[in-house]
Amino acid sequence: MTDKNSAGGGDLPASLEAAWGLRERPAKGPKPGLSLERIVAAAVGVAAADGLAAVSMGRVAQELGASTMSLYRYVSAKDELYVLMQETAVGPPEPLAALKAGAGWRAALTEWASAQRDRFRANLWVLRIPVGGPPATPNSLAWWEQGLQALEGSGLDEGDKISVILLISNFVRSEALLMSDLAAAATTRGVSPEELTASYERTLKRLVHPERHAGIARLLEAGVMSEPDDPEYEFTFGMGVLLDGVEVLIRKAADGSRAPDGGVKSA
Repeated sequence: MTDKNSAGGGDLPASLEAAWGLRERPAKGPKPGLSLERIVAAAVGVAAADGLAAVSMGRVAQELGASTMSLYRYVSAKDELYVLMQETAVGPPEPLAALKAGAGWRAALTEWASAQRDRFRANLWVLRIPVGGPPATPNSLAWWEQGLQALEGSGLDEGDKISVILLISNFVRSEALLMSDLAAAATTRGVSPEELTASYERTLKRLVHPERHAGIARLLEAGVMSEPDDPEYEFTFGMGVLLDGVEVLIRKAADGSRAPDGGVKSA
């Protein structure tokens, strides 16, 4: 299957034409009641129940009681289906309360990042979809636009704004994926996340040599890994550090001390 829709007469990938509603749909489906919306909803249900790897055109067709080939009248390939699944599951962003209250860019970006994280945590399979390019679907552009709106009035130029958005988005995805992997590992072993951490600490104590791994040895001696696990701590800590850096960037932009390459101008 090609990724272009010749009937559409444009140069957009088929997945984007479908996401934006630009593709002509079959006037009469091969099965009564079959539609693009039902196909995507069934695929999302499979992913939510059994993971992204379980999604195939055959499995989705089985869920719908239709033939596999009938789905190709609506979806040209599985990669296209992935795009539509993500668009449906993540959805559009809710309005930012921080923006409405005029609370400033830092509060707005924190709320924006937290909202993204919540959507990912509710649909962890989305994180397994390969990133095929910059945001281009309606909902992904809506999230992008909202992030840029959060930086309005910050004094950053447009290039720096998008770099900040990319930096925070990557952090949110990475943190959500890591937490997902750790939770999956604990489930596979039949233990709680706390028990998994304790087991890892015991393993390190057996393997770490105080001279070759002096930093790790000090970490273990300090008992940091024995402290109660707070699933929100790493996210809050990471966001705080990132936003502190953005604040420095904004100050440099305001006083003219930032060089074009991102460094500090020499005196």
